[in-house]
Amino acid sequence: MRSLLLVVQYDGTDYHGFQRQPELPTVQGELENALSALLNEDVVVTGAGRTDAGVHAVGQIVTFETERPIPVDRIVRALNSMLPDAVTALEAREVSADFHPRYDARGKVYGYRILNREEPSPFIGRYAWHLPEPLDVSLMREAATSLLGTHDFVAYSSSGGSEGDTVRTLQRLDMDRHGDLIELRLEASGFLYMMARRIVGTLVDVGAGRIGVADVKALLESRDRRRAGTIAPPNGLSLITVIY
Repeated sequence: MRSLLLVVQYDGTDYHGFQRQPELPTVQGELENALSALLNEDVVVTGAGRTDAGVHAVGQIVTFETERPIPVDRIVRALNSMLPDAVTALEAREVSADFHPRYDARGKVYGYRILNREEPSPFIGRYAWHLPEPLDVSLMREAATSLLGTHDFVAYSSSGGSEGDTVRTLQRLDMDRHGDLIELRLEASGFLYMMARRIVGTLVDVGAGRIGVADVKALLESRDRRRAGTIAPPNGLSLITVIY
C-alpha cells in the first residue's frame, strides 16, 4: 500500500466545507470521487484542516492510500482532468505510511481579504469581505498586538469544534493595505473552530470604532466566547499553507 500526499487549491464558494457530507457538495467529496474513478478503487482522503463552507484554500494538504502503481508525476495531470474547475491539485508525492497531514502539522497560515470601499467588486467579491464603512487599519494593528503569543483563545472560538485544549500560539498577525484592499495574514500553531474569523471580525469592530483597542485584550482574558463580537464571513478566508 502506498501513501500519497497532494497539495490542493480550491474555491470554496459553492461547497459545504472540506469534509464530506451526505447529499452535499464538498471538497473532500470531489477529491474522493475523482481519485476513486482515476484509480478504480475506493479512495478516502484525509485533510490537514476541515475548512468551513465558503472558505478557500491555496495550499491544503491531503493524503490517501492506494495499491495502484500509477507514477507520482502522472497523478496531478490525470486527476485535474477529472476534477471540477473549482478544485485543483498542484503537487503529488509519496510519504511514509505514518505521516498524518493534520497531527504532524506544526502550524497553519491563513489569509483574509477585506474590500474596503463603497462599491462591491465583481472580480474579488467571492474572495473578500466587502465593507463600505471606513476602517482605521492603524488601530486594528495596535489591537492585534495583544493577541500575539501563547494564550487561551477560547473567547475567539465558537462551539461546535472539537472541545479540548484551547491554548494556541499566534506567531504572526500582519495587516497591509493596498488601496481599497486590506489583507491580513495569521500564522498559528493551530486554529480553533472559527478562531481566524472571530479575530478578523473583532479587529474590524476596532477599525470601525465599534469597540476600543483595549477591548480586544479584555475579550481574550475573559475566556468568554459569549462576549465575542462580529464573525467575519467565510468568503474572505483562505488556508494559505500548512507548516510541517
